[in-house]
Amino acid sequence: MALRAALRGLLSCSSHGRLCASSTSFSQRNNSSSANLKVDHDQTTGVAVMHMQSPPVNSLSLDFLTEICITLEKLEMDKGCRGLIITSSQPKVFSAGLDILEMYGKSPERCGEFWKAVQEMWLKLYGSNMVTIAAINGSSPAGGCLMSMTCDYRIMADNPRYSIGLNETMLGIVAPFWFKETMVNTVGHRNTEISLELGLLYKPAEALNIGLVDQLVPEDQVLSAATQTMTKWLAIPEHARQITKSMMRKSTIEKLRSNREADIQNFVNFITKESIQKSLRMYMEMLKQKKA
Repeated sequence: MALRAALRGLLSCSSHGRLCASSTSFSQRNNSSSANLKVDHDQTTGVAVMHMQSPPVNSLSLDFLTEICITLEKLEMDKGCRGLIITSSQPKVFSAGLDILEMYGKSPERCGEFWKAVQEMWLKLYGSNMVTIAAINGSSPAGGCLMSMTCDYRIMADNPRYSIGLNETMLGIVAPFWFKETMVNTVGHRNTEISLELGLLYKPAEALNIGLVDQLVPEDQVLSAATQTMTKWLAIPEHARQITKSMMRKSTIEKLRSNREADIQNFVNFITKESIQKSLRMYMEMLKQKKA
């Protein structure tokens, strides 16, 4: 509950068009950790590495999203942090995406609160002044793919067992307009159209081919490659880079900002339909059978 109260404070500030510092801030120590997130901040380079470690597969629940948003806010407010690398401490997965349990059997009010947190995570990452790099060291479907696409650069482990993509239609869910536009901005209209309609998940080589990821490296070199790439990005004059990033992304960000409440209502109306709840129930039963 405390995490959600903190997120409501951040949402209140952002709704007035300004950033709001949390009542607590990062100390001068180089790292911070919790049950679900570990942040290593190198004060010398100005680069933070955020390790997602929410077992078993970094599913984006309301509490986890809230924790991510609070962490991002603190890093954004820290003038000594210029770059952020996002990676996973969980084996074989970057993030499995939105937590289905947050969308199944929940009240409309709870679904709305959850969706507002998803929006906030996207807004903070897609509009960040920091250089952001996704070090994708495992599979990254659905919401995990969305998180990756918000970053300035994506490096993925070259392992054919892993996949990435917005596969919402396979669950009977329709990706909202800002998911769609993020992907269009990344891989183009036609690739997005095919990908979203078929709910495709791409192997690393396929993802590289369409531009969904920018670089493939051996699995044990993902983080080191991200660190090397970050050095190149930080060498660019910061003001010019930030203005250019804003210019490229502003229209997409503003479209969501000006339609947040309608987007939340659309999600709630859709996800609480009996037909959609039935699809989610069938999907969860299929997952249980696979585990068995």
